[in-house]
Amino acid sequence: MMITGINHINLSVKDLDESFQFYKEVLGFQPIAKWKKGAYFLAGNLWFCIFQDDNTRESQLKEYTHIAFSVSEQNFEKISERIRKFSAKIWQENSSEGASFYFTDPNHHKLEIHASDLATRIKITKEHPYEGMVFFV
Repeated sequence: MMITGINHINLSVKDLDESFQFYKEVLGFQPIAKWKKGAYFLAGNLWFCIFQDDNTRESQLKEYTHIAFSVSEQNFEKISERIRKFSAKIWQENSSEGASFYFTDPNHHKLEIHASDLATRIKITKEHPYEGMVFFV
């Protein structure tokens, strides 16, 4: 049996209305449904959920864990600028192949927009592999 993909992503949020506006207006996700404690969006083909939770983190975690969303190279600067205007916190500068912008949402979740794909990443890392890197494809 094999996993066929990501079914949905669900993030806890403190303020549903603020987060709804962020994902709709700043990131451009398509709202599908909203209720008292949550909302559903589409981000491309991804089912993305937010759910109001009093236990939501109070600050960003130190770990590298994050969610990266695909954007076209043509739209990268426009979306990056919209995120900057929102005054999102930048948590890392880009040091990898492809245009990337690393920021947090209003609930300190680490996010990224990235204008490249896995095939390009593999091509670049085959030319300049990470320490100890082994390829299986």
